[in-house]
Amino acid sequence: MEIRLASKPDIDAWMALVEQMREAFPGLETAEAMAEHRATVLDFMRNSAAVCAVEGERILGALLFSKENSMLCFLAVDPACRRQHMAQKLVHHMLTQMEEGKDITVTTYREGDPNGVAARAFYKYLGFSEGRLDEEFGCPVQEFVWKRPAAGQK
Repeated sequence: MEIRLASKPDIDAWMALVEQMREAFPGLETAEAMAEHRATVLDFMRNSAAVCAVEGERILGALLFSKENSMLCFLAVDPACRRQHMAQKLVHHMLTQMEEGKDITVTTYREGDPNGVAARAFYKYLGFSEGRLDEEFGCPVQEFVWKRPAAGQK
């Protein structure tokens, strides 16, 4: 398995993974929403802000991030590949692309939503702390914040 920045030739394999998992992501319910997501992913790829875990022709993990907003925007791992530290490797690769010393945010389901149990545990394991409550795509979410030490500090 290889962790690397994704590019335009990866889009079909990327979207195959997203299609497989779309019920887990609010805002991807319709064909129109999936087409919009595809265009968004291509924008992230053009900006070198898409990371993938690749094995052969398949994408087994996908991550989108915003350097400007210090945000992890999307993270998905093929259910058959969970518990192999793939998500952690994707996040680690993302960190090599982010500005040092800046806090990183991500949103996920709120506490009590069964869809968010694994994601919330994962982000807490990485060192993210619960933050403000919000709503995205009509779904209640919670922001998680990873407080990173300033550049040069440990």
